[in-house]
Amino acid sequence: MHIVDRRLNPSGKSLANRQRFMRRAKSMIRKAVHENAGARSIKDADEGGEVLLPAQGVQEPSFQRGASGGIRDHLLPGNKEYVTGDTIPRPQQGGGGGGSEGSPDGEGEDVFRFALSRDEFVDLFLEDLELPDLLKRRVAQTEVVSYSRAGYSVSGSPANLALTRTVRNSLSRRIALRRPKAEELAALRAELADLDPADDTRRVELEAELLRKERRTGLIPYIDPLDVRYKRFDPMPKPAAQAVMFCLMDVSGSMTEHMKDLAKRFYILLYLFLKRRYKNVEVVFIRHTHTAAEVDEDAFFNSPETGGTVVSTALEEMRRIIADRFDPDGWNIYAAQASDGDNTASDNERTAELLTQHILPASQYYAYLEVGRDMDHFPTGFIRRDSDLWQTYAALVAKGAPLAMRKVGHRRDIYPVFRELFARKTGAEAAIA
Repeated sequence: MHIVDRRLNPSGKSLANRQRFMRRAKSMIRKAVHENAGARSIKDADEGGEVLLPAQGVQEPSFQRGASGGIRDHLLPGNKEYVTGDTIPRPQQGGGGGGSEGSPDGEGEDVFRFALSRDEFVDLFLEDLELPDLLKRRVAQTEVVSYSRAGYSVSGSPANLALTRTVRNSLSRRIALRRPKAEELAALRAELADLDPADDTRRVELEAELLRKERRTGLIPYIDPLDVRYKRFDPMPKPAAQAVMFCLMDVSGSMTEHMKDLAKRFYILLYLFLKRRYKNVEVVFIRHTHTAAEVDEDAFFNSPETGGTVVSTALEEMRRIIADRFDPDGWNIYAAQASDGDNTASDNERTAELLTQHILPASQYYAYLEVGRDMDHFPTGFIRRDSDLWQTYAALVAKGAPLAMRKVGHRRDIYPVFRELFARKTGAEAAIA
């Protein structure tokens, strides 16, 4: 059986095929998006681009002949040994396999490249987070509503009556229905008044014409309810101000690459979270050991540095930057701190004081993420004690401080933890994990 499809390619068929493919390979695409996002910078996390899919996982279904039954004729080009009627011997054991040798030139690609738009990439990346709904809970008090023109409506307040559009609709309708003009009626009446009384035939014609036009005028109103239009205004929720996100990270010698990777993934989610709510999101990176400094993203994640840990230096730097550039009355301030929990014992009291008196009152939301080693690699029954910094922050939360706290030790924990952090209406409701 041979199937030949001669149907023309209709418009939009490529889009339908693309959507069908995305539904079929959604799990592979989502996995590729998550892997791709981990290698991106924070500010480029919501851009589209290509993802790599395994070639064996995206093969299209096809028709094949049955393995048994029927008569088959094969045309083997280049045959120099057999003629019609000869029996081809069965190949020797193991001699007919496809083999697994590489190409002789050493080139080839065993992956399928699939391009995603910006919206598709973000939707897949945030699919299981439902960030827009969570965001409304977090910043509901900072949102203002402005009204913008959105066309016209057939109903509305008399104050919003669109006179020009109403008259235009009325004129179009009267022209289409050939409603007699006032000048035409006036001309007929004037002609009747000046007509010779002896000309009865013309008088009857004019009176009939005048009666017909007057009757048509009465049936076709000058302004019909169908003509009336009102200016329509749609509410547009807008942030009361711009947002700034402070990323604070401990980069002392105790922070491993695994911990930094967990922190980066969390910061990517937080950045996308805020960018979907605000038009402009400023990102400030602060790294600290026993000293703190504002740096760019590359230095924040990649610059090698070692030393002791004094958390209060990062909070001091954040307070200085807020005072210099971000007035809390005009900015929504968010902060996310990532640390392994180590801190100099003498610095805990100073850290608590800076948080309660300066940082938390100026912040919209403050989240502390304690990153640790993957617990899968620890011996069975191992229990990790709470760090000094965790105990300090937990004491503040117990007193009602609006501080959210979570622990992560594996990449799979990032999404559930992020959902928990931003599902609360107020920071005081955040529970200790």
